[in-house]
Amino acid sequence: MKEKRTNRLSCERARAFPIEKALAKLGHFPTKENEKEAWFLSPLRSESQASFKVSKRLNRWYDHGEGTGGNVIDLVCRIRLCAVKETLGFLEQDRNSFFFQQRPGLKEKHQDRITIREVKELTHYALRGYLNSRNISIVTAKEFIREVHYSLNNKNYFAIGFKNDSGGWELRNKYYKNCSSPKDITLIKNGNDKLIVTEGVFDLLSLLSYNEMLEAEYDFLVLNSIAFVSKAIEMMKGYLQIDLYLDNDPNGRRTTQKLLVSSNYCLDKSMLYEGLKDVNEWLNYRTKDRLGQEARDVSLLPQRQTRSAPDGRKEKEK
Repeated sequence: MKEKRTNRLSCERARAFPIEKALAKLGHFPTKENEKEAWFLSPLRSESQASFKVSKRLNRWYDHGEGTGGNVIDLVCRIRLCAVKETLGFLEQDRNSFFFQQRPGLKEKHQDRITIREVKELTHYALRGYLNSRNISIVTAKEFIREVHYSLNNKNYFAIGFKNDSGGWELRNKYYKNCSSPKDITLIKNGNDKLIVTEGVFDLLSLLSYNEMLEAEYDFLVLNSIAFVSKAIEMMKGYLQIDLYLDNDPNGRRTTQKLLVSSNYCLDKSMLYEGLKDVNEWLNYRTKDRLGQEARDVSLLPQRQTRSAPDGRKEKEK
């Protein structure tokens, strides 16, 4: 009996996936490049000068600041804090968008970069509608996000923008999730000794939409990518209470455990949304449940009664 063939991506074929493309998919873009190599701010740690090199000919990476290197599988495993199997699934999503059998020295197509064209106060009805669809308070959101217009591949787009500490933007709309370089963490200081840590801005906005008073008690740290967990550990030092609201998925749970081990001041708050993916899904579920209860309450209200008037017509009960 012949062995059943599979179309799943093997490690051997996955190693041919261009590292530049994988980094772009994860929100990292080169600061400089030529035909032979590209240099990035390290996606594995925080730095101000690019020391992360990608050889285009060999399709290998080397982090000079850390003294480590490897292939694309090694890199994605480290950035996403996941196993090889999950990395293969991540790369498999784009298996038809590049040549697996690359010839040495083949010049790769230049990765177009996002160019920010305009940043302004959030006004566009489509973006406001997107926030409403996720039950995010517009008033709360406008304090932290902006309306960003940008270009990519010679086309113009607009999105909700959340700025990171290095000047890059996390970009979100109903259809796309993107970011501009450089990628980094976002720390929002309110002068407090307690800290809330979330993976993304929508988790933070969900918490604040539910309880706007949190801003008076907490500083906020948005990772923007779990690749910055090591940097987060450094930035958490000095806080007396650190509430973790990370996703209920394998990557989120692994990151939570790493942060819990790093500090005795960390508290895992994911029980709040147990059984749900993240804080925003919890907010949506809670809002839907509340609206449903209000509808049920209305249905239980006494109905207006009518009675017959002396002439046989119905009159409203006073």
